[in-house]
Amino acid sequence: MKQLMNIAIDGPAGAGKSTVAREVAKELSYTYIDTGAMYRALTFEALKQSVDVHNEHRVMEVLQGMDITLENEGLHSRVYVNGEEVTEAIRTHEVTSNVSYIAKHEQVRKEMVYKQQEMAKAKRTVMDGRDIGTAVLPDAEVKVFLTASVDERARRRHEEHLQKGIPSDLDVLKEEIATRDKIDSEREFAPLKKANDAVELDSTSMSINEVIEAILKLVKERANTGE
Repeated sequence: MKQLMNIAIDGPAGAGKSTVAREVAKELSYTYIDTGAMYRALTFEALKQSVDVHNEHRVMEVLQGMDITLENEGLHSRVYVNGEEVTEAIRTHEVTSNVSYIAKHEQVRKEMVYKQQEMAKAKRTVMDGRDIGTAVLPDAEVKVFLTASVDERARRRHEEHLQKGIPSDLDVLKEEIATRDKIDSEREFAPLKKANDAVELDSTSMSINEVIEAILKLVKERANTGE
């Protein structure tokens, strides 16, 4: 049985990747790496410094001058920028609205990919994002492309906001998610797309537990066959 493997979970905004990846990592006692949080941390810092998110050179200067740290505590992940916790701060509407523009920059993605590959060298990781199976971990033993309809993803995000006491407009969320899909899938470098050898899971009518079980079953099958 193959013991060491990396698990790549890709998909569009709001598909539930982070929630599912955390649970899968916990079940397997693997390390969870939230690549989206890394781009959010950079977006947060760029906005904090009043940097134009469309200016790749300036954004790279911000990235090169910051230290991003991810820490996992059970199902909870904490994000730090230069030693300061920004876990909640990177989830604001302003960051969400700008992160896809930051992530479009080729040099930014190359630097982030290098950092993420270093994190996964020891294997036993579950990594989620937009280009994990295609660019970051093309040799990952398990690849999943997790998706859902725009309406369903917006509904989930809407409920999440309400539970946290965050003002939320369902129609606005639908529009924002559709816009992020467009930006992520049309960017020139490492666009959002399903890897040829990834298993696609449409979670529109699936519960979180059903998605987790499907992925764990896939991991077990790959481990037993050694593929």
